[in-house]
Amino acid sequence: MTNFTNFRFEVDADGIALATWDMPGRSMNVITPEVMGELEQIIEKVAGDEAIKGCVITSGKEAFSGGADLTMLQGLGAEYGRLAKEKGEEAAMQFFFEESRKLSLLYRRLETSGKPFAAAIHGVCLGGAFELALACHFRVLSDVDSTRVGLPEVKVGLFPGAGGTQRVARLMQTGDALQMLFKGEQIRPLMARNMGLAHAVAPRDQIVQTAKDWIKQGGSAVAPWDQKGYKLPSNKVYSAAGMQIWPPANAIYRRETQDNYPAIRAILESVYQGLQLPMDLALKVESRWFAKILRSKEAAAMIRTLFISMQDLNKGARRPKDVPPTNLKKVGVVGAGFMGASVAYVTANAGLEVVLIDRDMESAEKGKAHSHKLMSDQIMKGRAKTADRDALLARITPSADYGDLKDCDLVIEAVFEDPKVKAEVIQKVEAAIRPDCIFASNTSTLPISGLAQQSKNAGQFIGIHFFSPVEKMMLVEVIMGKETGDKALAAALDYVRLIKKTPIVVNDSRGFFANRCVLAYILEGHLMFTEGLPAAMIEQAGRQAGMPVGPLSLNDEVGVDLGLKILRATKAQLGETAIIPQQEELLTTLVEKEGRLGRKNRKGFYDYPEGGQKHLWLGLKDLQTKHVEPEFVDMQELKQRLLVTQALEAARTFEEGVITDPREADVGSILGFGFAPYTGGALSYIDFMGAKVFVELCKNLQAKHGDRFAPPKILLDMASSGDTFYGRAAGTKKAA
Repeated sequence: MTNFTNFRFEVDADGIALATWDMPGRSMNVITPEVMGELEQIIEKVAGDEAIKGCVITSGKEAFSGGADLTMLQGLGAEYGRLAKEKGEEAAMQFFFEESRKLSLLYRRLETSGKPFAAAIHGVCLGGAFELALACHFRVLSDVDSTRVGLPEVKVGLFPGAGGTQRVARLMQTGDALQMLFKGEQIRPLMARNMGLAHAVAPRDQIVQTAKDWIKQGGSAVAPWDQKGYKLPSNKVYSAAGMQIWPPANAIYRRETQDNYPAIRAILESVYQGLQLPMDLALKVESRWFAKILRSKEAAAMIRTLFISMQDLNKGARRPKDVPPTNLKKVGVVGAGFMGASVAYVTANAGLEVVLIDRDMESAEKGKAHSHKLMSDQIMKGRAKTADRDALLARITPSADYGDLKDCDLVIEAVFEDPKVKAEVIQKVEAAIRPDCIFASNTSTLPISGLAQQSKNAGQFIGIHFFSPVEKMMLVEVIMGKETGDKALAAALDYVRLIKKTPIVVNDSRGFFANRCVLAYILEGHLMFTEGLPAAMIEQAGRQAGMPVGPLSLNDEVGVDLGLKILRATKAQLGETAIIPQQEELLTTLVEKEGRLGRKNRKGFYDYPEGGQKHLWLGLKDLQTKHVEPEFVDMQELKQRLLVTQALEAARTFEEGVITDPREADVGSILGFGFAPYTGGALSYIDFMGAKVFVELCKNLQAKHGDRFAPPKILLDMASSGDTFYGRAAGTKKAA
């Protein structure tokens, strides 16, 4: 056996090498410069030793690899900046290009080494790791559901830059390849084999032997595209078949991305150009696009937020360090309606015991049935087995007796959003639970400190705000009341980690963080509508700005009647000046005169015909007292208004101390309400634009549309000093 730090390398009696990737001190293998160096040595050893017939690459961990260490790419960017200052832009760019394509050249060396390489994959194999597998001449995947392959780089603003675009486009039909590359989805074993991305699927304990058998049986050491007479799966780019692909592909790209994602554009260009060239030149084209994208602000923003910051938060960046881990075994959920039933499901799915309480057994059983339905859906899709469903349901105990909460370590109330109802529940729960049990309220708008006044132990009272649908939404807001202690915070964060969601910690405020920004977005859509702008253009502006849906559509989803209720509650508590009358008038007309409540009753700003596609309600125009003709609408300004209003609200929450870490604002804005991911999040949107430019934009919008666009003092100070939110946060940490 040859000793490496990150690989175990051995050759069996048949002359077949086995390279087992197993990085010490890490739960997941990642590609680092050290791994690349050792892999190069392995390739040269296999290629240069006549006694070695071929090599199988596998993993010694529960997963193959998550891909490249993106902090390595961040370091490359920093080195580029240093060289540009010292030696000039051209020298820096040449260095950047050469460094960023090292992995691509290494994989090509493996592919053309003259010896057959096979990848035996169990668990996730993503990004640069899957590009390694694609460079191998044979790929076998284990048949377990946790095994997934894919190229998800687009989700952090990058694209596959180590041969992924070129090899995938030569293994599959071009249209399918583009769809896979655009979406960055993880693919299950059988699907991967059917798509041509894998050659075989085998039981986990047989994948290495299957790969070795392929080598023994004379597996080819020449990739299909390096063989004489190779033809592209979808024929040449400039052919009748090619012309059926590329014009629609460009249209689909624009429809899906609104041209906001340079990395996806680069995929399109890279595949289009690469398919017209021999492989070595095609890989060079891919590398040039990769180097360009790696230097884009979109990639920098998305890597920081969706990889580094999210990883930090998931690992407990905000957890109090001096509180020991919480030993959570049993969780109580009070309220078995849609939200409570979903919380019970994700909790039981994490392996925890759940007591699901409602006013009577029938309601509690109905809440448990929601978990049965969700698991049955998973079984239908082949993602779970009947035994998994039975085990999960066995962990949920429905009850109408609060006394059943006596052994719970954490109780989450998810009852109706009414202070009186919640106060009654708090008293009933606290009469039943242990003194050390943590109490959490799943409230979306009611201040936690106010609810905590009903508690006998405000130090153990905290907010855990889930987003709907709970089983799909990955964000959870953990809300600190004025008296919430570190133990409660640690327990809440430990719980969120167990259910595999991403937490952000926010201080108490009406609407907290996410809802404040969401309501600002919806408000701007309403005001645009009252200005006489066409509803279709308002919605299109939202999508073009990078939001998942327009503001009117989003209002339908949350409920037009709920919006009116929040508006009136705000007016009652804070006075007339806290709301904008035009918005109240619009919502009152929709709800009380027209009976349009949103998707819930199939009519809001949109109509939702049963079995048909939703469409804007034809009567909307009659609600407008003035009309702006489409040709006079400035779409760029509409997009700016819709993003700026959310970013301004995020900045205000930072200024007020509601959110104290820009990482949480950015991650929360993308995961919570889909704030244009290409920007890196609501505060990164300001930082990458620059506070000075952003303040000028705000002042221009304020002059035209009112004081809701007035920049707060924090932004005026940042514009003057040239500071950023991340810079301020770093300064605060150093000072502490």
